[in-house]
Amino acid sequence: MRARTLQSGDPEKTEAVGAELARGLAPGDVVLVSGELGSGKTTLIRGACRELGVAGPVQSPTFTIGYVHEGRVEVAHLDLYRLASLANEDPGLLDDYVTPERIAFVEWPQAGEPALERIAARVLIEHAGPGKRRIEIS
Repeated sequence: MRARTLQSGDPEKTEAVGAELARGLAPGDVVLVSGELGSGKTTLIRGACRELGVAGPVQSPTFTIGYVHEGRVEVAHLDLYRLASLANEDPGLLDDYVTPERIAFVEWPQAGEPALERIAARVLIEHAGPGKRRIEIS
């Protein structure tokens, strides 16, 4: 996947960027999604999930660590915001979500990044003015 930087001025565009990203993913791939609170991480992941056939609600799993969504392929959506690191957590915490059969999206990935393999893409979303986002995919 080639690195690129995109601009978004609304949630629909951010979802479209997520959908485009999803088209290049395969089971076992992991996508790390970083950005400030309210930058659009879950919105981008929602677009990816829709592209992967997920029909139900896609919301941030901040208080549950993760959700698994059914689509054409299973999609794991994790949020590690509350974790400083995995050192103080159950060593297998991510094993229930990140599997070879699923595509996994990880918000706030810093705590889990050392334990994550097969990283297919890194996404950074930044505020770029009122209602605007800068989305960097590498």
